[in-house]
Formats: sequence, C-alpha cells, structure tokens
Amino acid sequence: MNFFESWRAEAIARGESFRDEVTRRAALAREPHPTGVRGPASHFLWAELGSLTQIARRTRHVQPALHPQPVILLPGFGSHPMRMKPMSRALEQAGHTVTDWGLGFNLGPTPQNFAALLARIDRFSKECGAPVTLIGWSLGGLFAREAAKMRPHAVGRVITMGTPFSGDRRANNAWRAYQLVTGHSVDCPPIPGDFEVKPPVPTIALWSPRDGVVSPRSSCGRKGERDRAVAVRCTHLGFASDPRVVAEVLRQLDIED
Repeated sequence: MNFFESWRAEAIARGESFRDEVTRRAALAREPHPTGVRGPASHFLWAELGSLTQIARRTRHVQPALHPQPVILLPGFGSHPMRMKPMSRALEQAGHTVTDWGLGFNLGPTPQNFAALLARIDRFSKECGAPVTLIGWSLGGLFAREAAKMRPHAVGRVITMGTPFSGDRRANNAWRAYQLVTGHSVDCPPIPGDFEVKPPVPTIALWSPRDGVVSPRSSCGRKGERDRAVAVRCTHLGFASDPRVVAEVLRQLDIED
C-alpha cells in the first residue's frame, strides 16, 4: 500500500471521502504554533538541507567491541533503514549483531507497526540469547523508549539520537509535517505513553546543539528522564551516519551500565 492509498483506506474506514481525509490532514498541518514554544533556529534548519547533499563517510578504524551485543536500528520519521546503513556496517565490523526494525519507512506509529516491532524484539532477543540494544534516531527513539517499557526482559539498553522525548511535543520544526503524514495530533498518538518517563533499562540520549529539526533541550532531556546525555556536534539528519555519531554509539555500547 502506497502513501496515498493508506490515506484513502483511513477515509473509507471512517466513512469519509478521500477529499475529506486530505482536508482533515491539511488542517492538522496548519495548526498554529503554541506561544512560547520554539524549535531550532532557521539557520540550523537550512544547514539540514545542506547535509542532504553530503555523501555518507565510513567510520574508520573501528575497534573490536568489548561487549558484542544484538542491536536493532530504528529509523527517523520519514526515513528508511537504508539511511542508517553506515552505522549498521560499523557496528557489524565491531562485532555486534545488527538488524533493522523490519518495517521499512517510518511514517509514524500505529498499533500494527508497534505490535510488529515488539514481536521482532522478542524474536531477535530469543535468537541471539541476550537482551537487545535499541538504537533509535529521532522518532525511532520514541518507538525504542516505549518498546523498552513494554519489553524490559528483552531490551538491555536504549540509545536515542535527536529524539524529542522531553518537554513540549511541538518544540521542533517537524510537528506539522508529522501531523500531515500520520493524520493525528502529536498530542494524541495511537500508541499511548508518557514519553518523558525513562524506560526501566539503561537509557542514553545523544543530542546535538546544531540540530535543525528537534530542540536540543527536547532530545537531551532532564535528569531522571534518561541515565545520561551526550552531545555530538552534527545535524539532525547526520545522526543516521555521521562518523562522530557512529563513534559515540560504539563507545556507549562498550560501557557497562
């Protein structure tokens, strides 16, 4: 099912026309920004566009992992797991067993794709004989945090990268696009949960002061919302493949919590 076919299917399920569905989503995308809530400055957002033209560089001199572990990579909103291929290759080179979330493009949460993710975590953990580490980029990190709360026996650690888990859900430059694509408000996701509540496993938040999409404050979080926060100077899109991010992820995986 392609992008617009899913919209048509949702309209039919509600007894509405495709035109009504488009109108409803457009209204979600036009909602006013709340007073006093801001996303990153515009010059950081423009830098994100420039990063789209950059060729992903391989991480060099990957050292063998001190604690090889199974890892599941979760892509950001609107992204495909292939965008995280440089990170996947580096982790495998270090000795980790890596897979992606198995759901293709991340177009937002649904009860179906969240259930499929939980099943994949259970299966992968059982196959590897160990709890898995979930590494989620942006929206993928919200999936990871909530999945870890549901499967603490199968998840050993969570690493988020530029994930807006703290503070106002509109403190970013993507919430309108999110509402247009998903068809629901950021305040009412179909998977209920309190994003600020830390999962019951070691949770590391990577954030960037140069993030042009998500407020650094939101992806850094406060004490108690994560176990530690680590700054990496990259763009939001760079979290998928920037060698500095990959190197930091490898370093975090070697830390025994």
